[in-house]
Amino acid sequence: MNRLMRWMWRINAVSDKRKLELYPPFFLMRVKVLEIRDDWRYLRIRLPLNTFSRNPGGVMFGGYQAALADPIAAIACARVFPGYSVWTRAMTIDFQLGGSTDLDLVFEFPADLERRIAEELAARGRATPEFEYGFHLADGRRCTLIRNTVAIRPKGYVKATTPGADSGL
Repeated sequence: MNRLMRWMWRINAVSDKRKLELYPPFFLMRVKVLEIRDDWRYLRIRLPLNTFSRNPGGVMFGGYQAALADPIAAIACARVFPGYSVWTRAMTIDFQLGGSTDLDLVFEFPADLERRIAEELAARGRATPEFEYGFHLADGRRCTLIRNTVAIRPKGYVKATTPGADSGL
């Protein structure tokens, strides 16, 4: 299965939207990628509220939200800054309202943050930016605030806890 997934990430016949939807954890959660635009600087992904994602209180399990939110900023950074090893270093979640509908994860990569990261990479060869994004209810209200810190390091960084990100995704 791993070989099949790696092969799929590398071919261009499958869109980035479909690759994310077919990624096994996301496939099992039945996510739907609504938008990827501006070379991964904007993403909108729907996380359905269903029998499996609903907690006993009737709203979305926080773990479902965390599982989807975790890699998004790192994947965007790997696409915007290819050639680096990228991973999530830390993430906090603020559940502000119950996720009582399907939720849309909305991620935006601000131009000023991209510029600051590029400057830091040029000066230090590494960066550890923080992103803020969130999940939104069907009526557009944000119900969950995500703060995600991403480690961007040179390929082969010895303290990396994961292998280098595959920029084919």
